[in-house]
Amino acid sequence: MQAHSRPLRRTARRTALSLALCGATFALAPAHAAPDDTAPVAAIAANANAPAATLPGDDFFDYVNGAWLKSVEIPADRSSWGVGAALVEDTNARIVKLIEGLAADPAANAEAKKIVAYYNTFMDEAGIEARGLAPLQAQLKDIAAIKDKAALTRALGATLRADVDPLNATNFFTENLFGLWVAQGLTDATHYTPYLLQGGLGMPDRAYYLDDTPSMVALRGKYLAHIAATFRLAGMDDADARAARVFDLERKIAQSHANREDSADVLKANNLWQAADFGRKAPGMDWKAYFQSAGLAGQHKFIVWHPSAIIGAARLVQAMPLATWKDFLAFHRINHAHSALPKALADQHFDFYGRTLNGTPQQAVRWKRSLAAVNAAMPDALGKIYVAKYFPPESKQRLQQMVVQIVDAFHARIDQLDWMAPATKQEAHAKLKSLYVGVGYPEKWASYDALQVVPGDALGNLQRAELAETQRQLAKLKQPVDRAEWCMPAQLVNAVNMPMQNAINFPAAILQPPYFDPNASDAMNYGGIGATIGHEISHSFDDQGAQFDSRGLLRDWWTAADGAHFKQASAALAAQYSAYKPFPDLAINGQQTLSENLADLAGLAAAHDAYLASMAGKAPVADADRQFFTGYAMSWREKARDAALRRAILTDGHAPDKWRTATVRNMDAWYKAFNVQPGQTLYLAPEQRVRVW
Repeated sequence: MQAHSRPLRRTARRTALSLALCGATFALAPAHAAPDDTAPVAAIAANANAPAATLPGDDFFDYVNGAWLKSVEIPADRSSWGVGAALVEDTNARIVKLIEGLAADPAANAEAKKIVAYYNTFMDEAGIEARGLAPLQAQLKDIAAIKDKAALTRALGATLRADVDPLNATNFFTENLFGLWVAQGLTDATHYTPYLLQGGLGMPDRAYYLDDTPSMVALRGKYLAHIAATFRLAGMDDADARAARVFDLERKIAQSHANREDSADVLKANNLWQAADFGRKAPGMDWKAYFQSAGLAGQHKFIVWHPSAIIGAARLVQAMPLATWKDFLAFHRINHAHSALPKALADQHFDFYGRTLNGTPQQAVRWKRSLAAVNAAMPDALGKIYVAKYFPPESKQRLQQMVVQIVDAFHARIDQLDWMAPATKQEAHAKLKSLYVGVGYPEKWASYDALQVVPGDALGNLQRAELAETQRQLAKLKQPVDRAEWCMPAQLVNAVNMPMQNAINFPAAILQPPYFDPNASDAMNYGGIGATIGHEISHSFDDQGAQFDSRGLLRDWWTAADGAHFKQASAALAAQYSAYKPFPDLAINGQQTLSENLADLAGLAAAHDAYLASMAGKAPVADADRQFFTGYAMSWREKARDAALRRAILTDGHAPDKWRTATVRNMDAWYKAFNVQPGQTLYLAPEQRVRVW
């Protein structure tokens, strides 16, 4: 389940709005929804402003969302539930109807037929059950036939897959010893470069293997049992002994991994290695053979994001017995393929990743998992049909206008900074002027002509789709850099900033109620989608984005004094968030979540400025600021199971939604709008309020 830490993609929303990491999928939803999940935003706002037991100055999240929190139950097939998850449910219900329409259309084109065949094959649970493990047997035999470390190295290279698609949850459950990411160089904006990242773990993070807290110790025992159960269900002998070997190898891999904070430090990641360097810096593997097998033969330059993990893994290839590595490959091949295998293996996978890791009681129904499979394999194909039906041109135009207004607000805020030197301001303005903002959908859709979809071959379709995407990414190494390339499909409820491209994506699916409601007040929309737009823009100036210039190059464009001021203000925000303790024994890591917290604060401030500017010359709106901040708090409405919340605190770069709402305590306008007074929990004296941009 190791996420390869997709670098430098700062998303506004967390896993609840995209894919859950639990075998449950992109479209998880309840059979019933709370009545206000689909109510107009204005109506919810009116309800939120009704008298509440909680004062806004004590807990603004509960003040706005308290009634909803009490009335809603997390669906049995979810680890969390909120406004975004409900929107995901609605979006995917629409997409399934579109797929059904394609199936009934005799004039459907070749791409549409591939969508239908891929979906129907995953829906054919009886057919998958009848074929059993037969589709996997040849691959398991190939693993068993590995006779020496040279063959092992080639086998490990053949598993390398591009880890780029936020929809593709299968990339989290992988036998890949390393992750591959293809993007422009950190100091070269004109060429694509392959990045190698740490991988090879079946649990979310090194902490799950190394921390000695009782909860982690218990999880390790349950993961070991999952490995053994998977071997038994696959008909492999000595399941317990094999499981012990696999777990011991993963624990050793974890020891060489970077922690979350170091992984997020781009300066520590800027390690340019020549192909010839690997044998000297990371001995233990035949790297030439590895890259040949991985499709990277002839590639001369790499950026090694996690050197310690690359060095440690190569050492383990040499040191650990061949039989252990073969067990590792066999387990992860089965574990990775669970969605295309018989029910017993899919259920076992969910039992650990869903119930145990995330506290999710029930697995998603088949159609939701099948849709997730198509979303992972052909995201742009589905995005194309979704946009044609559900994203009208007028929505795109209105959102583009909001983007312009919020960018203008950032320009104005930069001009007003009394601590920033003119040279630093000049480059900050240049970043905003050259920022690419994609609204709704990409300018060029990905092609799936090379993908072979075979009806009835669920496992083959899944593996061919992953290989086709990897080959598409590798092909970019011979192409010019495309700053307008999207990394999110149009049907994803999320948004992203890519500092190296100096680009932002706002997929069509997030540009609808409750985040953006054409029938709501401007104040509500600026507090909702406006703050999200501001959040993504401000990632260009957070602790990571601020390290990149207007061309997307890793370069220090700050004066020493400006940099010192920025770090001081950032440290204050990190300390503010580290003081929050969702559990008595577990606090938020303010440094781990700093980028997102900075973006929340700056984005909310810029969205508020943009709203005020948009009202110039218009009649004043009563309670406008109350509506604005209420819209913001509503956009973070979420309820999570304890296990999922604990995992998120340990591994996620975002603070939990309740505490993201608390960023309002740094906004002077919030105090006035809700009459927040000294002595209330969230009150900060003016001089203690964090002000960065």
